[in-house]
Amino acid sequence: MTIGQTRGGPRIAAFFHEPSFTVSYVVHDPLSRQAAIIDSVLDFDPASGRTAFTSADAITAHVLEAELSVAWHLETHIHADHLSAAPYLQARLGGQLAVSRAIITVQALFGRLFNAGSDFVRDGSQFDRLLDDGDSLPLGNLDCEVLHVPGHTPADLAFLIGDAAFVGDTLFMPDYGTARADFPGGDARTLFRSIRRLLALPAETRLFLCHDYKAPGRDSFCWETTVAAQRAANVHVRDGIDEDSFVAMREARDRSLAIPQLLMPSIQVNMQGGHLPAPESNGVRYLKIPIDAF
Repeated sequence: MTIGQTRGGPRIAAFFHEPSFTVSYVVHDPLSRQAAIIDSVLDFDPASGRTAFTSADAITAHVLEAELSVAWHLETHIHADHLSAAPYLQARLGGQLAVSRAIITVQALFGRLFNAGSDFVRDGSQFDRLLDDGDSLPLGNLDCEVLHVPGHTPADLAFLIGDAAFVGDTLFMPDYGTARADFPGGDARTLFRSIRRLLALPAETRLFLCHDYKAPGRDSFCWETTVAAQRAANVHVRDGIDEDSFVAMREARDRSLAIPQLLMPSIQVNMQGGHLPAPESNGVRYLKIPIDAF
């Protein structure tokens, strides 16, 4: 866990889950001690099908030790590489679960892929709050501004809290580049425009990323950068790289990428607000794997 703070701004604790290379955050207002948990992770072993709560319990311990009051569980998007721990954390810490209103589009796309039955509700009601671009969520004495930044998926959001922006899978560290845009509903051109919107924020804005994979030649994981650093040095989308060049690069690169190992279980769970499937008649829960669908 790492902790940082800017004078007058939010206090931020980062929790890195190395098996999925995911960073979760607990962000709180130091005056009121109200907090938001962003992109939590449920431990899941695909070989055995076992779940565990080690990562979520570390977040819980931090919240309790710091005497925080959790107001929000925020998802930057419907993740394809890890299962959300939001329901587990809600049961222990309270707070509302929020996601982009475009979750409805994601549910329609993947509801068809997984042949979800008539009992699968495709209206986003598995979440407590559906967010639109420009919404503002109260966080004690701070505001959390919602930015819709689609492209990686239709439902990507960034959350701007003080001088800190939590940008999900739009951007990686400058030496690693940008997120893929080839999932159903993704689009490289839309992603470029979303990224340029983020890079129009003040140069000193701190950007907190959802993942890091250690670019070749770098020995440590990193997940905090700035608008200025991205504009100067991002290998995919720095200043001077135009939209058409980015789209050509991104689409060619995406064709070379493997499907994420946890895509099938992650999407099925996350599009339902992190809730696992109901047990069947034998008391066991099951996930589907569509054959030859990709």
